[in-house]
Amino acid sequence: MAGLKGGAPLVAYEGNTAGSPHTMVSGRWFEAAGEAVAPTRFLRATGVRVGDTVTLSEQGRTVRVRIVGEVFDLGGDGMTLRSGAASVAALQPPSMPPDFAVTVAPGTDPADYAERLGAAVAPLGAEAAVTEAGKSSVIRAMQALIAMLTLMLVVVACLGVLNTVVLDTRDRVRDLGVYKALGMTPRQTVAQVLTSVGAIGLVAGAVGVPLGVALHRQVMPAMGRAVGTTIPSADIDVYGAPLLALLATAGVVIATAGALLPAVWAARAATARALRAE
Repeated sequence: MAGLKGGAPLVAYEGNTAGSPHTMVSGRWFEAAGEAVAPTRFLRATGVRVGDTVTLSEQGRTVRVRIVGEVFDLGGDGMTLRSGAASVAALQPPSMPPDFAVTVAPGTDPADYAERLGAAVAPLGAEAAVTEAGKSSVIRAMQALIAMLTLMLVVVACLGVLNTVVLDTRDRVRDLGVYKALGMTPRQTVAQVLTSVGAIGLVAGAVGVPLGVALHRQVMPAMGRAVGTTIPSADIDVYGAPLLALLATAGVVIATAGALLPAVWAARAATARALRAE
């Protein structure tokens, strides 16, 4: 392409592409001949916008296509142009597609289908495998890292609650001794400690979740811009009401888990020892 050093990958599709796994940032997926879609990095590198027409050339052969959509695509370093085979036929691409995408009928086991298909095409030197949209090795590694960091944050939060409740319980040892002398049972002692901490956790969740969602909406687009792409709104606005409610109650769960051991210690403490410590 003129003005683009080194060129760019071109992927041409045959057959029905309505089920493409790619998410659109703006515009739409190509439908008619002479249309194409491009990722953000390609558009920025060439200075092209959605709706513009570009000229593609290959060994002296040229073809013009109109960019009808911006696609979220990190393949080929974010420079892959995608179009229909009929739109770029003048470039004389290979007649035999190197890859075939098969969408199985509902109720069909993809793994079993891929295994049987792989056995059938093995003599031709081909292979079949199940692919999932957005489940590349990079995405899996990122998800594993996020899960590990989340678990670490939860553990640190629980330890912080544990430390705070231990100090608070030791400061209130006389009060606990008086309550026990008046007839408070160990179960009631545990309930008292957990309830006082759980209320704070509920408030923390109610305040922290909106702040977290607002931060998420600011950080994710900035991360996309840092790598030269635009993350679609569909991949950012992922928090529904049930998930937000679940996240809000996570504060109560963390507070309760962190306070459980001090609560049990307070319930087992002898009344005489608690009063004598005062």
